[in-house]
Amino acid sequence: MFTGIIEELGRFEGSDGARYVFAARTVLVDARQGDSIAVNGCCLTLVEQGDGWWSTDVSDETLARTDLGALSPGEPVNLERPVRMSDRLGGHQVLGHVDTVGTIVSPAPGLVVRIPAHLMRYVVEKGSITVDGISLTAFNLTDETFEVAIIPHTAAVTTLGHKGAEAQVNIEVDIMAKHLERLMLPHLNAGTSPGHPVR
Repeated sequence: MFTGIIEELGRFEGSDGARYVFAARTVLVDARQGDSIAVNGCCLTLVEQGDGWWSTDVSDETLARTDLGALSPGEPVNLERPVRMSDRLGGHQVLGHVDTVGTIVSPAPGLVVRIPAHLMRYVVEKGSITVDGISLTAFNLTDETFEVAIIPHTAAVTTLGHKGAEAQVNIEVDIMAKHLERLMLPHLNAGTSPGHPVR
């Protein structure tokens, strides 16, 4: 699990088929083979590392659901290590499981992102949303867009300061909304309330 507080702006070095290589320093401190690292909000597994770099294997499923396949060598990426139980939760609970790729309509500081309309039901005014792995607060919702305010510090230390209109970003909606929907659907379909079994 992650918090959406980016630790380091790393760099995509390139790929050899499914093996992706990233330049990094901070997230490699005490990192070991098999550890998770979030790249632009996508949870990946460290399989090899060296001085200032690490590599991971990226599956076809991950490439289909994220913007990682569109990365160019030298492009910056947001990096975060998993949260420890002793850490402060500065953002919100982020799983690193990307739901969709969004499109920037208007770049930072008033970042507006378009996502598939069916996912907007998980986005609430002043609720949490993850954009390229960054925990942000959504507002000004429409049928297919939301806005987030990007402060200068966030723009300077993340990918959002480098991305303009029409650029792609990885989106993870709030996991709590998806769990609540899953729990409520059987009851809504049956016309009952949670905790009141059908008789």
